[in-house]
Amino acid sequence: QVQLVESGGGLVQPGRSLRLSCKASGSITFQFYVIGWYRQAPGKQRELVASIQSDDTTNYADSVKGRFTISRDNTKNTGYLQMNSLKPEDTAVYYCNIRRFREYWGQGTQVTVSS
Repeated sequence: QVQLVESGGGLVQPGRSLRLSCKASGSITFQFYVIGWYRQAPGKQRELVASIQSDDTTNYADSVKGRFTISRDNTKNTGYLQMNSLKPEDTAVYYCNIRRFREYWGQGTQVTVSS
């Protein structure tokens, strides 16, 4: 059984940084999976924030380009989302997703950006 555990969320002031982690456990070859970070704000649909392919190709939503960086450490079965220059509109529950032939979701971690 594959599990994803996110960590690193919290309350932060505008302009500050957070790093989210997503650790996978179970019987998978993590290096072949696409990792995606999604977020869902209250009353809004879940949206893709960033993704990273198995060859480290990355993709970002326009709203986070230049501020967020997605990365992966296949030796640790872990994906990361470095979030800099956070804005109040980044407030949401952030979810990790991995997919190859199947997809798996984490439980989500709350990020609140507020002064």
